[in-house]
Amino acid sequence: MKTPIAILLALAAAPVAAAPAAAASAAAQSSVTIYGVADAGLVLERGGAGGNVQALSSGVASASRIGFKGKEDLGGGLSASFVLENGNNIDTGAAGQGGLLFGRQAYVALSSTTLGAISAGRQYSPYYKALRDIADPFVVGLAGNAMNMIATTGRVDNSVEYQTPRVNGFSADVLYGFGEVPGDTAKSRTIGASISYAAPESLPLNVVLTHHQRDNPLATARSRSTMLAARYRVGDVTTHASLSHNQDLLARASNDALIGATLAVGQGKWMASAIFHRDQSTLEQHARQLAIGYTYNLSRRTDLYTAYAHISNRNGAAFHVGNATDNGTGTGGFNLGVRHVF
Repeated sequence: MKTPIAILLALAAAPVAAAPAAAASAAAQSSVTIYGVADAGLVLERGGAGGNVQALSSGVASASRIGFKGKEDLGGGLSASFVLENGNNIDTGAAGQGGLLFGRQAYVALSSTTLGAISAGRQYSPYYKALRDIADPFVVGLAGNAMNMIATTGRVDNSVEYQTPRVNGFSADVLYGFGEVPGDTAKSRTIGASISYAAPESLPLNVVLTHHQRDNPLATARSRSTMLAARYRVGDVTTHASLSHNQDLLARASNDALIGATLAVGQGKWMASAIFHRDQSTLEQHARQLAIGYTYNLSRRTDLYTAYAHISNRNGAAFHVGNATDNGTGTGGFNLGVRHVF
């Protein structure tokens, strides 16, 4: 049986060993790129039920990965593209995402300069992209990861996504994930959407309104999340904010607010955020996360990072400080590591 690494190497070498027809097709490809992230760091956790944890972890700031992406110009403003992205843990060499070969992303797309883009496969939800790109100063990584407290579905299997072109600063993103249950289209179904505005360069403002919902396997319950997020830059300072309303499959509702900022200083960048979770049930299981972090660029591709976050749980709330790949076990977390992007 071929190992995942052997399959990855075979894919990378395929254009060289391809048959003439396949070679001609590969030659027509406008671009094919192999890319990735190698990230490893020290993680210290405090306040967990099982005691303190000291670990060398992979993917603390950004999940370690290797990916393949390509794009072909079909003419007339139309192009085809694909992404195949494998997650891996460089501390152990094991595959990420439960051992899936391309568990991070796997999709094919058609794009038009005038009509937008449609893609199909395993891909990120609009809600997750809004949280990562607009709301969270930590870009859902390090100890300050907003997903420590603001739950969402990152990737959606069996999904089709349509993204409109940007017109006068506005664009929309709609995703439908097929439940693929015989006889019932609602079971395990996922629906996501967002509408966003990106201001001209003279006013560096980004705003997005997004919604995500998923039915359980029996279609008897549905989780829902709605978020308004904004990002605004003035000089070297970027401010972040979001408000969200969430309801899980047990109909437990919460309101979550995030405020944060990033400050560019020389070759480095400071990040800070505060997240407030307000439980809407009679249990009042509220929580708060405070986080601060710093990254220092050794080069265009390599940086050092450190971060600290602490969560205060009330009345039995059980949130943990995690990072880009680990959910965490404690209420306090410290990171120190290095990230290389290639």
